[in-house]
Amino acid sequence: MADRATMERIWEAHTAGEFVAQDVEATMATMDDDPIVVHVPTAMGGSGYDGVKDFYARWFIGRNPVDFTVRSISRTVGDDSLVDEMIVSFTHDIEVPWILPGLAPTGQQVRIPVIAVVDFRGPRVRSERIYWDQMAVLAQTQLLTDDIVRGLPVVTTPLDVLDGRVPLNQLTSPRLDVEP
Repeated sequence: MADRATMERIWEAHTAGEFVAQDVEATMATMDDDPIVVHVPTAMGGSGYDGVKDFYARWFIGRNPVDFTVRSISRTVGDDSLVDEMIVSFTHDIEVPWILPGLAPTGQQVRIPVIAVVDFRGPRVRSERIYWDQMAVLAQTQLLTDDIVRGLPVVTTPLDVLDGRVPLNQLTSPRLDVEP
C-alpha cells in the first residue's frame, strides 16, 4: 500500500503524461503491471498492460482538442484509492474517440463534470473508472435534437458545478411538479 502523498504524486504524474506531455510511455510508467481503464459512459478503455497501452496510444493520448482543459474541483484520498472531481471542457473541433467515438466534429463547446475513481496497487495505478453524463455531452454537441431532448431530464448547456448562477431544480415533469 502506498501512502496518500505518493498516490497523489503518482496520479499527478499520470495525468501529466496524458494531457501535458501526451506521452504514452510516461503514462504507462505510472501503471501497475495488470491495469484496467474504463471510461464508463462510452465503454472505452483497456485491460491488462498491453490493452491499456493500446487504448492510450490509439484512442486517448494526443486525441484531444487543443483547448482541452481539466480543472480540479475536489479530491478525496483513501487508503488505496483516490477520487477526483473535475470540470472537463473542450471544443469538439476534432474527433474525440474516447468521449464521442466515431462522431465528426460539431464545433460545439462541451463543459461537463467528470469523476475519476483511481485504485492503486502499491505505488502504481491499478485501475481507473471515469464517469460523466454522456447525454449532456450529446446535447451540448447538438447530436441530440431539441425535439428529442425537450421534456427529458437532461442538462443541455455547458454545466459548471461551481457556478452559483446555474439555475437549479429546472428539470421537472408534470408528475413531479407538485406542492410539498
